Amino acid sequence: MLYATGFKTEDMDKAQIGVGSVWWSGNPCNMHLMDLNDQCTDSVNKAGLKGMQFNSIGVSDGITNGTEGMKFSLQSREIIADSFETLIMAQMYDGSIAIPSCDKNMPGVLMAMGRHNRPSLMVYGGTILPGSPSCGATAEIPDKIDIISAFQSYGQYLSDQITEEQRMDVVQHACPGPGACGGMYTANTMASAAEVMGMTLPFSSSAPAVSKEKAAECASVGEAIKNLLKLDLKPREIMTKKAFENAITYIIATGGSTNAVLHIIAIASSVGIEITVDDFQRLSDNTPLLADFKPSGKYVMADLQTVGRNSSSDENVVG
Repeated sequence: MLYATGFKTEDMDKAQIGVGSVWWSGNPCNMHLMDLNDQCTDSVNKAGLKGMQFNSIGVSDGITNGTEGMKFSLQSREIIADSFETLIMAQMYDGSIAIPSCDKNMPGVLMAMGRHNRPSLMVYGGTILPGSPSCGATAEIPDKIDIISAFQSYGQYLSDQITEEQRMDVVQHACPGPGACGGMYTANTMASAAEVMGMTLPFSSSAPAVSKEKAAECASVGEAIKNLLKLDLKPREIMTKKAFENAITYIIATGGSTNAVLHIIAIASSVGIEITVDDFQRLSDNTPLLADFKPSGKYVMADLQTVGRNSSSDENVVG
């Protein structure tokens, strides 16, 4: 059957790597992931392995927020986890590369990695770049806007702070292209957690979706997963109790999403480690807030990339 998919005789002895993305066209967070999947698969093949592409479903929290559709958001995490685990295990792949981007995507693929426990890497789809209002910045509308600016613009319009023309300008320019919501919301929070734990290559969480750094990351994953196979280094050896504590510390220091609590607990459970709310409180008691990211602050993830990228700050926060 593999010959029918394009395999050559010389491919039969190559390690097979499942390269899975959470792609669909109807969400800026995920619209570019098939392109990243193609780049990662090409890298895997160039490393002398065989990339086996697949895809899973997702849900956009930003689009479904406030609707009946939001009831499916957390469910999508479980569907993603089950889908990735099922395909990797059923097809007996030797390793996996997961390419997620929206909120529930990251915990979903990390849970799957913990369950199947094959050498694995996560390639974050990347943060969106900030938008810019075409009508120009004002006291009410900053020069850098994002998805939350679009939400808030409706309240500003209702309270006569901005005009309908200004509101539509914000809505139409808040998301300028591919990438996950720009602040330290759930997607960037969980991508940062994955990087701190060691489940991505360095700088994966802060490299924008549309950047030479993200392209370089995709080009590097082939040799990286090949090295993991050589070392037989598996997710349960990487995602240790200390790794989870480091991730929690980083989340607290950067003002990350409180959704990380339920996601970290679920990921830890997938590798047989117990993390509780008490662990978050214990680490929070000794961790200062060091960053000024949206939604509580003013900066976005692309700003962190500009000043030094995420792995640099990882070292300063968690040693």
